Amino acid sequence: MRVLALGAHPDDIEIFMFGTLAAFATLGAELVFAIATDGAMGGQGDRVALAEMRAQEARRAAGLLGVEPRFLALVDGGLVPDPQLVETMRRLISDTEPDLILTHDPNDYHADHRALSQAIDLAASFRVPVAFVDTLNGTGFAPSHYVDISAHFALKRKAILCHASQNPQRFVAMVELQNRFRSAQCYQETGYAEAVRFASRAPFADIRDLLPPAPPVRSVFDRGGIGGGQ
Repeated sequence: MRVLALGAHPDDIEIFMFGTLAAFATLGAELVFAIATDGAMGGQGDRVALAEMRAQEARRAAGLLGVEPRFLALVDGGLVPDPQLVETMRRLISDTEPDLILTHDPNDYHADHRALSQAIDLAASFRVPVAFVDTLNGTGFAPSHYVDISAHFALKRKAILCHASQNPQRFVAMVELQNRFRSAQCYQETGYAEAVRFASRAPFADIRDLLPPAPPVRSVFDRGGIGGGQ
């Protein structure tokens, strides 16, 4: 199985989906990382130097899973879901032939995230299913599936910290809370989970068989008996 992880900026894969990708890796899946923009707007100073620094950070992070990322080198802050971007996504799909695509939710906070999400969704059409990853702080996101990343959270933290130019501790703090909450939604008292959203669309009805395991089902004890109140 081959999974295409598509992020708009050099640290997006690590923040939003790295735990799920690590879980895929343990199952023997082949991972492809693609980064759409050069990340040159993510800081001050010389844009060319910053883009190169961010590319090196992305390589170090992806290397934790033995992956060499693909850099599409589009303009940071300039993504628009126009025919050119859709065609770029079609070529990416043809080149990589994934069985599943993970990318940003179309309702995420950043315009580049939204544009990339729309473009890859159009490009994928009925060729490959697309699963949308959680939004920043989960705002406006309604999960359809969960992946247990408890065994991989330490590696996810390490991957985020590879992006030293981005003050990564703020993102570590964010995902600590968010991934713990997603696990709690599955009624787990401990652990971490990442959430994804899949919209059923022909010819793909469901993706449960494609995803790594969710947090285990935990039964709830009804102290009052069926219909017995609180």
